[in-house]
Amino acid sequence: MDSLTQIVLGAAVGEAVLGKKVGNRAMFYGAIAGTIPDLDVISSFFVDTVRALEIHRGITHSVLFSIVFAPIFGWIVSKIDAYKSFKGWSWLFFWALFTHPILDAHTTWGTQLFWPLDIRLAFKTIFVIDPLYTLPFLTFLILAMLRKKDDPKRQLYNRTGLIVSSGYLALTFLLKGLSFYQFSAALENQNIVYQELETKPAPLNTVLWVANVKREDDFMIGSYSFFDQSEIQFSHYPKNHHLIQHLLENEKMQRMIHISKGWFTIIEKEGELFFNDLRFGLLSMDEDASNFVFQYRIVENQDGTINFVETKKDVSDGKKLMGELWERVKGR
Repeated sequence: MDSLTQIVLGAAVGEAVLGKKVGNRAMFYGAIAGTIPDLDVISSFFVDTVRALEIHRGITHSVLFSIVFAPIFGWIVSKIDAYKSFKGWSWLFFWALFTHPILDAHTTWGTQLFWPLDIRLAFKTIFVIDPLYTLPFLTFLILAMLRKKDDPKRQLYNRTGLIVSSGYLALTFLLKGLSFYQFSAALENQNIVYQELETKPAPLNTVLWVANVKREDDFMIGSYSFFDQSEIQFSHYPKNHHLIQHLLENEKMQRMIHISKGWFTIIEKEGELFFNDLRFGLLSMDEDASNFVFQYRIVENQDGTINFVETKKDVSDGKKLMGELWERVKGR
């Protein structure tokens, strides 16, 4: 999830663990703990694109990381804070560190919660930025923050925020199931033979959902709003995997394919090859769109090695997408 959401979650968890004893300092240290796992993005400045993608939401988002580093951070804070409980601070850091990847596991990218096992949990029930999750949660956290630490309403507000946010998160599973049913029915009604179907929420909401459909030679992408009155339409995207036939034995290409879980297409533009990760969709709701959120130019070096360079995103595409999303959410 986005940084603000993780800060709010960490602060609320910190309050739940130690708020009665240290007041707003529990929120402060909980917020810090809630941001620590995402420091793995620093790796992108020191390693290549493929390695950075492998590291992202890896070890820092694991149970092991929470267990090992919670007592370390707890010991540090117990030495500098007036409240000297090593156990109390360690418990706070554990839960703030642990709930961060639990929340991230609900997104499309997911987390390697059981690192070093190569298992990435990705429930794909919520977008990385969802105002309906974050804003009510933030509101109750602020209300709690404004109360004294021994005020019963402080605990009530914080607990309410945790319950409301968790309830919404649980609701997303139901919404995902309903959308999955609609996509499955549409594929059956249109006599479309497919190998695999995955669904995920569109950006910023859980009313509009997107489906990726894997077939023998191509992928299809469709969208469904709970306000739709017309039949779901699907756009086709050829796999074009034959374009990288000469690179399939390359170790870095194999790693990139593994990262994408096989959900990728290859396109050729002006003599260059581009790797599109379909899991994160497009920067447009147009049926003929081809500007994928995560697209990488494949650079073939003279020594036989290859590099992946992420293509830059145009700010205008993002602005255009926001308008298209609003119109599409309203149904068609």
